[in-house]
Amino acid sequence: MILAIGVAAIVLIAANAVFFTALHLRDATSDAVDAASPVDQALIILRHDLQCAVPPKTGGILSGDFKIGNVTSLGISDPVAAEIYTATGALSDKTPWGEIQRVTYELKSSTTGSTAGRDLYRSVTRNLLTTATPDVEDQLMIRGVDSVQFSAYDGSQWNDSWDTTDTTSANTNLPVAVRVDIQLAGGGKNASPVEMLVPIDSQSRTNSTSTVGAGS
Repeated sequence: MILAIGVAAIVLIAANAVFFTALHLRDATSDAVDAASPVDQALIILRHDLQCAVPPKTGGILSGDFKIGNVTSLGISDPVAAEIYTATGALSDKTPWGEIQRVTYELKSSTTGSTAGRDLYRSVTRNLLTTATPDVEDQLMIRGVDSVQFSAYDGSQWNDSWDTTDTTSANTNLPVAVRVDIQLAGGGKNASPVEMLVPIDSQSRTNSTSTVGAGS
């Protein structure tokens, strides 16, 4: 009887250890999934915005410019990291403005104070035809962001700034590709940023005729 009780106690202790290990693993996995979900969702939305970027058009109303870097955007007090005109707007009874909308991405100070770093916001302007200061809707994307960096590829090199309104530069069209690096706070100096590379297929048409070499 004593031997049987001892064996049963050993089995219960082992089962208890396995049970609590499984609970700890479940909690750790749940925390990892919860932390990754906002980042994954933000990358999906950001990729969609970039893929649907509208090419700039001189004098166009429902078209816009493409800017990255330290950008000043109408209706937003602080400089933004990127300003994109994109065809991702959804029509509804309350927002009958068409599918073209202006989207900016910027970091703002955290309102909770419970996490390190700042908050990444996506700000959307739907009514592009208004003559007054436009209404801007702020959408929280990710908390705890240390920095966000947009880079544009012109076909030969990466550029930390891009402004299609700058007629003094050659970058008056959309870039060939855009790279986004999001550095999350709390990961240490050696932590790798979350990186996304998005090819841009849309380009403005011109009246120039392409010249093809004889050997091509």
